Amino acid sequence: MLAAAFTVWGAAVTWLEIVAFVLALACVAGNVAQRLWAWPLAIASCLLYGWLFAAHRIYGDAALQGFFVLASLWGWWQWRFGRRPGQGADEGLRVTTLDARGRLILLGAWALLWLILGGLLDAFTDSDVPWLDALPTAGSLLGQMLLARKVLENWWVWIGVDVASIALFAHKQLWLSALLYAIFLGLATLGLLRWRADLTAAVDPARRDRATISP
Repeated sequence: MLAAAFTVWGAAVTWLEIVAFVLALACVAGNVAQRLWAWPLAIASCLLYGWLFAAHRIYGDAALQGFFVLASLWGWWQWRFGRRPGQGADEGLRVTTLDARGRLILLGAWALLWLILGGLLDAFTDSDVPWLDALPTAGSLLGQMLLARKVLENWWVWIGVDVASIALFAHKQLWLSALLYAIFLGLATLGLLRWRADLTAAVDPARRDRATISP
């Protein structure tokens, strides 16, 4: 799997990266469309990306994949069986959003996690990009939890993660992964717009412009 399939700008693209790329792309497309089958694809792609990142000394993202596997199992269960107050048993988990206080807490949690993870990677690994590695790693932890509970702001987090990841993978010459995260950036934007429309449609028309349902 680590054998080169082809080269891009002098850098080898392995079969492992190709398979992980395809699965991850299908997974995010399924998340945007709120499809349950996205979660088993997420688990498979995370396992493969953990292998790939470890091989390239991107330890923060490699360790993150283990968390993603567990979070994907939880998200799969949440989307299948989770309900919000007032929902019937035959309804899937509805999209919700954070209020202003929740968004501030989210930003503060991201900053704190970045400092903690960046310091750990800098002190205890041979990573040459500890802080750039830690930034999307911290955001991904939060984004995945929000995604599992269908919180709209997960897409804002993923947009930030995608931008940082493109820079990281370009630095590491993982061009296919950089391309993948550029596509993810577009899908995250689409997800934000689509989920926002779903949220608006679920709110009483008289309250649409002020919807701040708590998760």
